[in-house]
Amino acid sequence: MSSSLITSLSLSFKQVPPTAVPAFLDCVLSSTGVSPSSLFESLIKELPFHAEEKKFDSDDCNHIASLVAGLCHLLKSSGFGNEDNHNALQLFVWRVFIPLMKMVRAYDLDMLNKIIQSFFDVVVETSALDILRVSLVPFLLRSVGVSMGLLQHEESDFIRWGELLRGGSLDINDKDGNYVGSLSESFPIPLSCHLLNLILNAAFQSHQEAPEAEDFAAGLLWDLCNTTERLLSQSVEHRSCAVSFLLPAVFKVFSAQSSLKISLKGNVYILSRNGFKKRIWECCKKLFSVGSIERRDAYSVLSLCLSSDGALSYVSEKDPVDFDFRSDQEFWEEIKKGLVFDESLVRKQSLHILKSVLSISEVSKTSSEKKPEGNSVHRALTKKEMWAEKEAKSLGVGELYGSVESALTSQQQQWQAFVLLYEMLDEYGTHLVEAVWSNQIDLLIKSSFRYEETPDEETEIFNWLEVLWNRGFRHDNPLVRCTVMESFMGIEWRRYKTCTQSMSQTFVLGPFIEALNDSVHHKDFGLKRIYTSRTIEGATQYVCAYTSCLNPRNRIGFLINLASLAKKQSFGRAGFMALVQCIVSTAYVVGGYGNKEMEHLENGFSGTPLEPSSEHLSQDEMSHILDVLKFVAESSRQHFNHKYRTRVCQKVLETAASVVNPCEVPLGTLLQFVSAIPREFTDHNGSLRKTMLEWLQGCNRNTSDSLCTDGTRLVASLHEYLKEFVSDHVEGFDDEDLEAWESQTKRWARVFFLTVNDEEHLADIIMSPVTLQFVQNSGVSFFQEKNHLERAPAKFLIFILSMLIELQNMQDGVSELSSSVKSKSCIGIVEETGKQIVGSASVINEKFAAVLLSILKQLVSFADSSCSIFWSHTTVENGVLSGSIIGKLGGPSQRRLSVPTTTAVLEAVTSVKIIGLISSFCGQVTSGVTELKLALAFFWKFVQHTLSSQNCNSEAEAEIYLAAFEALAAVLNAFVSLCSAKAFNLLENDNTLLAMMDGEYWLQASVPAFLHNINHLLTAGLLARSRRAVLLSWKWLCVESLLSVMNVLDVRRIPGDITSFFSDDTVKSIFYDIVESLENAGEGSALPMLKSVRLALGILASGKSSLDGFSGVDTQTMWQLVKSCWILHISCKKRRVAPIAALLSSVLHSSLFSNKDMHVAEDGDGPLKWFVEKVLEEGQKSPRTIRLAALHLTGLWLMYPRTIKYYIKELKLLTLYGSVAFDEDFEAELSDNSDARTEVSLLAKNPDPELTEVFINTELYARVSVAGLFQKLADLANMAEPACQNQDYQDAIVAGKLFLLELLDAAVHDKDLAKELYKKYSAVRVAFLSLIHRRKIRAWQMICIMSRFVSNDIVGQVMDSVHICLYRNNLPAVRQYLETFAINIYLKFPPLVKEQLVPILQNYDTKAQQALSSYVFIAANVILHAEKMAQQTNLRELLPPIIPLLTSHHHSLRGFTQLLVHRVLFRLFPPLESTSSQTIPLEKLSFENLKSYLDKNPDCSRLRSSMEGYLDAYDPTTSATPAGVFVNRVEESEFECVPTCLMDNVISFLNDVREDLRASMAKDIVTIKNEGFKIEEEPNRRLTTTSDEERLSEPSSLDFQKKITLTKHEKQDATSTTSVLQNGETYKRLFEMEKEDELVSQLLRSRSMEVERLKSGRQSLILVASLVDRIPNLAGLARTCEIFKASGLVVGDASIIHDKQFQLISVTAEKWVPIVEVPVNSLKLFLEKKKREGFSILGLEQTANSVSLDKYQFPKKTVLVLGREKEGIPVDIIHILDACVEIPQLGVVRSLNVHVSGAIALWEYTRQQRIQ
Repeated sequence: MSSSLITSLSLSFKQVPPTAVPAFLDCVLSSTGVSPSSLFESLIKELPFHAEEKKFDSDDCNHIASLVAGLCHLLKSSGFGNEDNHNALQLFVWRVFIPLMKMVRAYDLDMLNKIIQSFFDVVVETSALDILRVSLVPFLLRSVGVSMGLLQHEESDFIRWGELLRGGSLDINDKDGNYVGSLSESFPIPLSCHLLNLILNAAFQSHQEAPEAEDFAAGLLWDLCNTTERLLSQSVEHRSCAVSFLLPAVFKVFSAQSSLKISLKGNVYILSRNGFKKRIWECCKKLFSVGSIERRDAYSVLSLCLSSDGALSYVSEKDPVDFDFRSDQEFWEEIKKGLVFDESLVRKQSLHILKSVLSISEVSKTSSEKKPEGNSVHRALTKKEMWAEKEAKSLGVGELYGSVESALTSQQQQWQAFVLLYEMLDEYGTHLVEAVWSNQIDLLIKSSFRYEETPDEETEIFNWLEVLWNRGFRHDNPLVRCTVMESFMGIEWRRYKTCTQSMSQTFVLGPFIEALNDSVHHKDFGLKRIYTSRTIEGATQYVCAYTSCLNPRNRIGFLINLASLAKKQSFGRAGFMALVQCIVSTAYVVGGYGNKEMEHLENGFSGTPLEPSSEHLSQDEMSHILDVLKFVAESSRQHFNHKYRTRVCQKVLETAASVVNPCEVPLGTLLQFVSAIPREFTDHNGSLRKTMLEWLQGCNRNTSDSLCTDGTRLVASLHEYLKEFVSDHVEGFDDEDLEAWESQTKRWARVFFLTVNDEEHLADIIMSPVTLQFVQNSGVSFFQEKNHLERAPAKFLIFILSMLIELQNMQDGVSELSSSVKSKSCIGIVEETGKQIVGSASVINEKFAAVLLSILKQLVSFADSSCSIFWSHTTVENGVLSGSIIGKLGGPSQRRLSVPTTTAVLEAVTSVKIIGLISSFCGQVTSGVTELKLALAFFWKFVQHTLSSQNCNSEAEAEIYLAAFEALAAVLNAFVSLCSAKAFNLLENDNTLLAMMDGEYWLQASVPAFLHNINHLLTAGLLARSRRAVLLSWKWLCVESLLSVMNVLDVRRIPGDITSFFSDDTVKSIFYDIVESLENAGEGSALPMLKSVRLALGILASGKSSLDGFSGVDTQTMWQLVKSCWILHISCKKRRVAPIAALLSSVLHSSLFSNKDMHVAEDGDGPLKWFVEKVLEEGQKSPRTIRLAALHLTGLWLMYPRTIKYYIKELKLLTLYGSVAFDEDFEAELSDNSDARTEVSLLAKNPDPELTEVFINTELYARVSVAGLFQKLADLANMAEPACQNQDYQDAIVAGKLFLLELLDAAVHDKDLAKELYKKYSAVRVAFLSLIHRRKIRAWQMICIMSRFVSNDIVGQVMDSVHICLYRNNLPAVRQYLETFAINIYLKFPPLVKEQLVPILQNYDTKAQQALSSYVFIAANVILHAEKMAQQTNLRELLPPIIPLLTSHHHSLRGFTQLLVHRVLFRLFPPLESTSSQTIPLEKLSFENLKSYLDKNPDCSRLRSSMEGYLDAYDPTTSATPAGVFVNRVEESEFECVPTCLMDNVISFLNDVREDLRASMAKDIVTIKNEGFKIEEEPNRRLTTTSDEERLSEPSSLDFQKKITLTKHEKQDATSTTSVLQNGETYKRLFEMEKEDELVSQLLRSRSMEVERLKSGRQSLILVASLVDRIPNLAGLARTCEIFKASGLVVGDASIIHDKQFQLISVTAEKWVPIVEVPVNSLKLFLEKKKREGFSILGLEQTANSVSLDKYQFPKKTVLVLGREKEGIPVDIIHILDACVEIPQLGVVRSLNVHVSGAIALWEYTRQQRIQ
């Protein structure tokens, strides 16, 4: 064939469209006579494109499409033989089809589909499927295999297809297998799968028409099934291809026949639909366990599988494989997991699968048919339930939703209810969930009750309820979460056993506990310091019911898992308490309700007590439970509140007592658990002591043989534990070992003394030969050991040490209890029990003291020999350290000594400490004990050796000397205890104390030596830096002890005795040393140093009233002291209570505070004034600092009133202070830390401790302390005895006046305190909670208390300020204090009533209604509370000007006055006797009638009844005292102790009445309109209007009154006979005026016409946005309404148009669009009115019946209602609407901004109206 013809044809294909190509070729063939085969081959050889990827333009696409159409037409032509046809088709595949597929790909899908369609038309028409078997199919499968990387696998099915491609079956000129491979390597897998899909469909179509194609179709199906299975295990792209292309094709085949027989390599296989699904299900199970993406793909696969089930009805034969997804429990579990998955798409897929399995297409909406109601009697529904019923019916669930007394009777109904509830949570609005949720859940739960006795498969639905709870608990909207939780807690779980049992432990331990940790469910938690909530109580009941349903073994596992959550998750305060409550509830059930609090509970299912499960607990399980409970108790410490921790520990202890036998667990575990419970809870006066004792002694278990059998066993275990501990012999130990042993023995000692808590029990143990023999023999044997490297002596010493510490702790607790008993704070049985405890503890202490004294001699001897290392240096081996120590910096537990030396040193230090503790303890318990002389002798010897000169030449010797000072601190501390104990006589009679050294007492001479030696050691440079810090700590502890000894001895000195054991110079040297060291001291040394400062100042001031005359502590020294102390204070990282209190008591020492030079100086403030300012400045950030400062300063000011005048500014700061921080750690420190309690007790005494103690940890404490100070000063200054009128109290009065005037001046002129506040600003209590309002309240509270300091010289100035403040706008909370203050002043100074109060009340022109109300209240109370002599005078002067105010136009003033006048009349006007009214004076008769009216009028009576008790309780004198001001603290709000005042009550009452009146008027309006409609319907009734009425109906802007007002001269002219018109000038002026009026009228008419034209052009759409709150949204809606010319915009408050933010966004739109104000409570009336006017009321909301916006046809007259920003349109508004429209949404987020939604809806309305 000529090349010119081929070229011409190729060019022609570019011009001929594909549809015309067949006709074109037929013409060419007939005209040229060329055969189709020749033309086909020629065109193939001259193809104009190559196998390379490129992007085609439109011309190229048309050219290719025409060329392919031509080649396909030639293939269809009959010019080929059968074999030639096959070869031609293969040639087309390899040279045309596959290269085109690679080139085109996704660039032009339309062209790609055309090529594929043309090709397969040829294949089907020519029955050439066999050609595809050996060409295209192997190629495509090989491409898929290449993409999966499976060709290298030996057993891969794809190798067979590759070999087939390369095996010579293809006859391709100049091409080999490498060419095929190069094509397939980059062939896209989506295209390969798509082509395989088409080939499979074509094969089975041909199979039905030509049975010989059956083998090919079956083989291809086999290959595609295997390929699909492999693709599902590959990447996301591979799975997507399998789901999109292969699976639909495979399932389409199986829909026609359920199984096929396939012959491969001589074997026959059966490929069935169920068998394939089973293999696919195995793939899906693997995907579920990988990730969220894989889970989505698995659900897509399952959806395809289930969708293919719809065609089963067309399959006649039975599937040989029996398989169904629904028979596999794992399938349902995976669906459950998907329904609660975080990703919304996964949840939707799971729900779709579930609905497919259950054959639920959608919730039935055909169920609205009415059913016969029968004769059932329905209970009355609440208003909320009525709305819920309506909402449920509007959702189309009438069949599901029945009366709450009915239930869902079929499984299908139950599943429909389940699906409805689930879809609600994911799709519907909040109001719909609230409306229907509880009712549907109630029906589901009640349905379960039908199956309690005969459970069957129908109860399966109840296993799925946890899915609903899970989704509800984790909903994004907190309101929905609360609704779901409330419904969950409202179920009687004990009644519905099936539902309770259906819940899995995974749900309870997961979503349920997580939901309890959500703070939105615990809004009532912590109110009034009650740490529980309704949610916690409901959770406790549910967990109890759930645990009761488990078998005993599972209960134990559930308890362990539940308790372990405390370690695995993080909990908030309320969530942690909820977890603890659930744990104890579970423990009650596991223990068989062994706890007494649960004895009344029974098994709600059987009515019999539950079988205890604790007997099944193993030792390991009990140990694990105790370990977890220990963690829970320790975790409660992070929540510092004392009451909260008490409740947590109480529940922890109850849990342990319910399930754990203390004798069955390892003793070490038990000891650690008990140590986790704070000591103060189990001490003698602890709240948990009784529970702990009963548990340890077995008195709470009925399984014991006797009440105390377990206690005896526990004591025996403790004894064995101790023997094993002491008998452990291992050489060498260090500080860390000692610390571990001490912790171990402390825990042992605590449990031991808890176990043996009474005298008889302890006597039996102590007097036991075993115990005595153990203690005495062990002491003797251990202390006689010569080898100091064994642990036994040290461990025995640690044991004794721990016993002493525990005994001392017990002694402190008993002392506190004894004090409370003596102070009569305990009454009745509690007092008697307290006395028994004190007596029993005294006997116990004496017996233990006897045991300890029995080994004291051996112990002293042992210590004497051990301490020789401190001064002999024989054990120091040339000062060489071991290799493990060299290079270490050292620390408190890292002594730079060799191991043997460390052991010897620690043994010596420990023995000295124990001798000191024994001496202290026995000195307190006994007196005159001879054995203590041995200890004293040892102490004197040790002190002399230690304080003597020591020359250290090496680091090791310095370390040993450091240890000696450590032991010295213990000795000096023992001296302090002995000086203040019963053994002081023994110490005083000791000759060593009176020994003289160089003419000085020994103590006097030893102190300088001590300071010299220890300072020399610090500066010698032998110790490492960290070790020097340790030495400094011991130094200051020794100094503190020395000063304490000096202080005690000084106090015990006989008055007049000039003998002193020390001199002032000695104390001065210590004091100066401390002051110089304060700046560089460490945080650990702060407390002992500050204590030492306080002790030194106290000693120096002894015998003097102050230090005024002491030259050593001058102003310069004090400046150095205060600045150094302040630097030390701010360098401490943590603000602990003890250091802060010590700082205040040391620097602000009472001996210094009276010195004027300490407060003021010539050039400014004194040192103490500077320090106070610094402390209060820091107190603004640290609540505990300012509260402790207020406590100490008010006590000092009470001691020295003349200093108050220097601190007016500071008093004002304390008055206005009001940090809202609640320092919970403060209470915890006071309860846990003995140093904190001691230091706080040493602060100056508060003026009114009884009142201030309640507020110690609140923001009011500083203010209450100042108030108590001035109240106390006023009481003392006003005492009648002249002797009390000394200079101090006169100064106090002056200071009080200064402070009062300062506060009044601030109230008048201060920027914040003088700011006026209005009630309208507090719609959401913004102003009420604002800082300014709080400061005003604080100021006037204090001014009110200071009223007692007002005197004649300042009363005028004071009242001027009060009147100014009364005339200002203040909220009632502030005004009540102004009124109380003014009342007290007028009562104190009666002449001021006539001078000031009467003229104010008689000024009826005043517009200050608030001030007038206050003055009425003041006047009424001045009348009521004045003395008898002044009362009548006040009545005559004040009542007449008050009476006219009864008619005030201001409703609150009128009601207020009525209330007060009624009070005055009934108190001071006795009822008239029954006489003739003619004999009664007119004024009396008038007052009597007024009194009768106020008494009997129903409105006045209602007002009085609402104020009942307020006026009777009000006393102005009491209300001006600290107790009266601060007694009204409200726990819920904790706001400034402000009670609700009378005016607030009156205004609230009147507002309520006004709302009732509005509602009544609205009803009347409806009635009147209805009557008007009836009148209009009367046929003979005609309504006419006169012309005047017509004029009245015209716009007011067009109605002008042309009335001329003449001047005086013009009036005279008018009265004359000359006509006005004859006056030319006047006529001219009138003419000009009329002309101007005409011009103005024309202008106004034209403007009015333009306005009317603009109004007529507006659309008949009203947008209602009354529910919208945010100003930006409202401004945007106004702008949108103006753009689309809406008829109006309805808002809740029209005043927002004046807001700057609104105006900025609306850009003047509010000036053009009509804005109507309709409050939310009037919205229903407005909508009903518009509906009567012919408007259609629509809502923009997503509901069950809402119509898509693009499908809804808007009526012309439309009112469109927008919902709230978050909650949408309320239920009650929805039921008024004619329809709801919603905006179609395609994304994941299911809501739009309300402004955006409104704009879209407005545009759609506008678009439709424009089309019309």
